[in-house]
Amino acid sequence: MLNFIGPFTLKRRGILGMNSRNIEFISRYNDRKLFPLVDNKLQTKLLAQEYGINTPELLFVVRYQHDVYRLLEKLKNISSFAIKPACGSGGKGILVIKGRDGDGFIKSSGMVIGLQEVTKHVTNILAGLYSLSGDQDVALVETLIEADAVFDDYSYQGVPDIRIIVFQGYPVMAMLRLSTKASDGKANLHQGAVGVGLDIKTGKPINAVMNSEKILIHPDTKHSFDGIKIDNWKELLLLACSCYDMTNLGYLGADIVLDKNKGAMLLELNARPGLSIQVANSKGLLPRLRKIEKEKVASKRANVQKRVEFVLGFENF
Repeated sequence: MLNFIGPFTLKRRGILGMNSRNIEFISRYNDRKLFPLVDNKLQTKLLAQEYGINTPELLFVVRYQHDVYRLLEKLKNISSFAIKPACGSGGKGILVIKGRDGDGFIKSSGMVIGLQEVTKHVTNILAGLYSLSGDQDVALVETLIEADAVFDDYSYQGVPDIRIIVFQGYPVMAMLRLSTKASDGKANLHQGAVGVGLDIKTGKPINAVMNSEKILIHPDTKHSFDGIKIDNWKELLLLACSCYDMTNLGYLGADIVLDKNKGAMLLELNARPGLSIQVANSKGLLPRLRKIEKEKVASKRANVQKRVEFVLGFENF
């Protein structure tokens, strides 16, 4: 637990602080003009399609209020879907519908809501209620992710995701985020989800935290995290690192989900990924970032395969 560790100890352990992250990595390596590529999920999705990166299918976009009144017609033949704001963050504003009950829509929690509540939600998105800037937004309607059964014993209701921090195109740290009853089925650590630090070379769990406290079992399913096994880990690293080539952002977080039919899919990107991944891993980011900075100067720009192979070949990374 890092809550009561002094600043000198944190520095010795290589913990990256917020000021250092903002000044030395985000400001230095992320050109601000590129931020809209990841702050706007619609732009990210269109860019991913252009680069052939697997993402949940975009069904349609609601841009204007008069389009809201045609929702029922557009959803006529769609039984399950997710509605999300293009410029939202932290999972806010995402409405997941997993089925129909007559004229009603069944949420992931099992609650049935009517068309009026769905249209009201989309109206709120358009008004900018969930937008990072508070400006008017657009609503994306996507196919629903069918979570891979590999995480069934370790998550409550929601879809787990894997965040991989990518620096200069190299994978440096990874974390599995698992929803809980306390997080209301959302995989957001600030809302009470579980963060499981993953060995960057193997994908195996190495530590787990909830509300910054170390835990050994999932609070709801009671399963030990030791049993987590992620197949094709290298494929996930390649997917995450390809996002560097796609966006030219030097420091980013790639959130990846595992769909049982379509495999690894890019959910979204973040140009300002949080620092709690260090708590989940019980390790600091700074030594890894410095190592990559040194390597980047020496090798210039290797392709994505070589970058991933480079990290897989590290000892004590």
